[in-house]
Amino acid sequence: MADIRILTPSPWADYELIDSGNFQKLERFGAYVLARPEPQAIWDKSLTDADWERRAHAVFRRDRQSPERGDWQTAPDMHDPWYVSFQQGGLNLKFKLALTTFKHVGLFPEQADNWLYIHDKVKAISATVSRPKFLNLFAYTGGASLAARQAGADVTHVDAVKPVISWARENMDHSELDNIRWVVEDAVKFVRREVRRGNRYNGIILDPPAYGRGPDGEKWVLEEHLNDLLKACADLLEREDFFFIINLYSLGFSSLILDNLMNQVFGSVPNPEWGELFMQDNYQKRLPLGVFYRFAS
Repeated sequence: MADIRILTPSPWADYELIDSGNFQKLERFGAYVLARPEPQAIWDKSLTDADWERRAHAVFRRDRQSPERGDWQTAPDMHDPWYVSFQQGGLNLKFKLALTTFKHVGLFPEQADNWLYIHDKVKAISATVSRPKFLNLFAYTGGASLAARQAGADVTHVDAVKPVISWARENMDHSELDNIRWVVEDAVKFVRREVRRGNRYNGIILDPPAYGRGPDGEKWVLEEHLNDLLKACADLLEREDFFFIINLYSLGFSSLILDNLMNQVFGSVPNPEWGELFMQDNYQKRLPLGVFYRFAS
C-alpha cells in the first residue's frame, strides 16, 4: 500500500495564493489578482478586507438566484482575457485565462505537479516506446494534454464541452505545440468505444466533475459512474510502460475512498502515490483542493 501524502506544486512565477479565509481565496495569476469563493477556506483571512479590496483586480460575486453562477467586478485597467506561463522541469507552456460566470479562469494551478509528473513519465517511456499514447479525459483547457505533448506523446484530449475544446486548442497554439487529437464527446462513451476497438494508452489522466452533462445530454454523476469508468480505463491501460492519474474535487470524496476504488479496480500497482492536493498561501495556511491517486511502471 502507498503511504498517504499531501501534494503541492513548487512555487511558479505566474501564480501565487496570496491569502485565504472566510470562504474566499486571493490569488495572483500573472499580472492580475483575483478574489473568488472557496468553500473549504473556513478559517479567518490573514489580511484585512481593505487589503483584499486594494489588491484585487477582479472580485467574483455570486448570483443570489444561483449557487454556481455569478459575475465579476473588475478594475478599469484589467484586460480579459490575459495570459500566463508555466516554465519548470523542461516544460514551457502558455495559457489563456478568462473570467467565467462559474468563477473559474481556465486553469487549476494545483495541477502543476501532475504536469511535471506526466512530462517525466512520457520522457521515460519514450526510451522504449517510440511515441507513447496519452489520454486526457474530462480534459478542460488542456494543461495535462500540453505537458504530455511537449514531452513527445501522441495525445488524445476528450471533453464534452465544445467551447472548452476550443480554449484548449488556443492553449496548444500559444504553447507552440501541434497535433493533439481533439474529441468532443461524453468520456464514458468514448472510453467504452476505445475498449471495444482494442486500443491501449501508455498514460491516462482523468479529472471527473461531481456532476456533468455530455454533448447529447448524457448525465454524469460521480458516485454512480466512477467505478465503471475506472474499470474501463483499466482495460485501456497498457500492461507495460504505463502511468495513471486521477484527481477528484468533490467534497464528498476522501482519499481513502479513492484508494479503495483503485486497489479494487487495478489491484497491485507499481509506485502508487495518493492523498490530498493543496496550495499554501503566503501566511502558511494550507488550502485543500482535492484528492489524487497516481501510479507508474
